[in-house]
Amino acid sequence: MPGTSLIGDYLTALSAQLPAEIVEELADGLEQTRLHYLEHGLEPDAAVGAALAEFGEPDVIVAAFTRLSPVRRAARRLLATGPVVGACWGTALITSRAWTWPVPVAARILFGAVLITAVGLLISAAFGSHYRSAGRAGTAGCAGITAVDAAMLATVTLAGPVLIWPLILAMAASAARLTFTARTLRLVLTS
Repeated sequence: MPGTSLIGDYLTALSAQLPAEIVEELADGLEQTRLHYLEHGLEPDAAVGAALAEFGEPDVIVAAFTRLSPVRRAARRLLATGPVVGACWGTALITSRAWTWPVPVAARILFGAVLITAVGLLISAAFGSHYRSAGRAGTAGCAGITAVDAAMLATVTLAGPVLIWPLILAMAASAARLTFTARTLRLVLTS
């Protein structure tokens, strides 16, 4: 049956780019749409063609799921709030003279490298057009931001001087972002 192979090819194209659960739901919907057209008098091949036309091209469907991805939304939120949290930390580190803290240069370089990498991954997730690669980049970016926030909180606790209000504000901002990122990672990893 030509119609069956068209549906198979269509679902194969979707499977290459979307998770199996999503493709299964789309397959169910596609089948229901095909049956609807059969009930309304279309021939089997015409019903398949009409159902596929109604669903749209696989690339359009993948793009829609990518735009609505929870990882993509989380990456955009983290990118939007990042400058605020960064400004809090910049102010805190300057006012507390962080360059005098007993933190090894290698740790400072590692911290910067993780931050830059995490931001790059979040940008890739926020603006990427492929569902799976955006999901992987977003998950890794969220994990990187979690590591950055945890490292900053640990560094201030262990190496920082007396807590002054800018440090307290920066720590609160990182703690809030850590909570958001942990919830987001849990949501992403369980879905």
